[in-house]
Amino acid sequence: MGGIVTGAGISPPSPRPLAWVAPVAAILVLQTMAAFLTRVMPTVAPALFAEFGWANGLVGYAVAATTAGSMLVLLFGARTIHRVGSIRSMQLALGVGALGMVLLFAPLPGAAMLASAVMGLAHGVATPAGSDILQRFTPRNQRNLVFSIKQAGVPLGGVLAGALLPFIVERVGWRSALAAAAGMVACFAALTGLLRGQSDRTDDDEKSRPRPSNRLAALLAQPAQSLASLSSEPTLWRLSVAGALLATAQSCWLAFSVAFLVTEIGLPLTVAGLVFAVMQASGVVGRIALGWISDRIGSGIPTLQAAALASAATMVLLALADRQWPVWALTLLAIAGGISASGWNGVQIAEIAARSPPSLVRLTAAGSTILIFLGNIIAPALFTLCVTLSGRYDLAFAIVAIINLASLPCLLGLGRPPLRD
Repeated sequence: MGGIVTGAGISPPSPRPLAWVAPVAAILVLQTMAAFLTRVMPTVAPALFAEFGWANGLVGYAVAATTAGSMLVLLFGARTIHRVGSIRSMQLALGVGALGMVLLFAPLPGAAMLASAVMGLAHGVATPAGSDILQRFTPRNQRNLVFSIKQAGVPLGGVLAGALLPFIVERVGWRSALAAAAGMVACFAALTGLLRGQSDRTDDDEKSRPRPSNRLAALLAQPAQSLASLSSEPTLWRLSVAGALLATAQSCWLAFSVAFLVTEIGLPLTVAGLVFAVMQASGVVGRIALGWISDRIGSGIPTLQAAALASAATMVLLALADRQWPVWALTLLAIAGGISASGWNGVQIAEIAARSPPSLVRLTAAGSTILIFLGNIIAPALFTLCVTLSGRYDLAFAIVAIINLASLPCLLGLGRPPLRD
């Protein structure tokens, strides 16, 4: 049966049983590869920067540049993603990101920043594209879980980066590691074409809508439209700001854990990479578990509040870590950080989608993620500045913990999302 015609257009058709499996599989693979691209710099940076004589703190700016590349897509690419097709857009962005690694071979900080931005493009496509597909294909009572499975691709990409890249770097060098990473991304992006199926079909009302006569004006209007869409439901802005604040702990765990463990704790790169991989693997488990719990209790708000408290605690403990801590203790802390600082993301995106008018899911997903990515840009840059000026990682981690706790007032009083099919 087709969708129901309303004043806002055509609502998504009711998904057939298990019709969501292939789209979710395709999105999960693409999300994993997009995340893998964003983890290349944090894991390879110690070797690359040492050869070029750059300061380790530069990794914070590289991570910020990666997020800036993602944000460009969110600001100006929503309509293009729709017309090209959600999965096809991710495939193209992954291909461009893989090619962008070539810039890292140039011994210029500017080239590294540009490469980081290019590698972030696919990550920017992932949230609006994935939210659109999953909202259309997933049964309502499984959305938190399915969105969290999709978002589990983010830490899963980090597992691959942390486990594989330092291993390759120490045996055949960082250049070979980059070549292997680019080849893997390109291969998986191509293979997902087999799973694309019907998930790239566009809604009839959008497909028939004429292209704007002034495309430049329409392009420049997209950021305002995405952010304005958050006013379509009273709780969307509060959820989005909470996500931006929660993102500070997540981004700093991702950006600085390897560099911190190598330079401050004194671990070898391979050991630090494995701790990073364990942290990312626990994030996979955390995202799926928090999504499942949220579906069982009928709301993601309590799980978001618990994640805020727990991730702030991991920041405090990381600030207290020193060279006397055994590897097993650091690994346990990394597991806790992966579950709490990373596990909330799928639940927050699902809550945004559930509270959005069906015709605005792409825009609200993009608008909310713009704010989250702002947190991902600002937090690593300020963290780097704090460490540069004070020489203290512990102070920077403590400040991040306080910012993370500021998400709690945004989540107070939020009820369950409205029931929509």
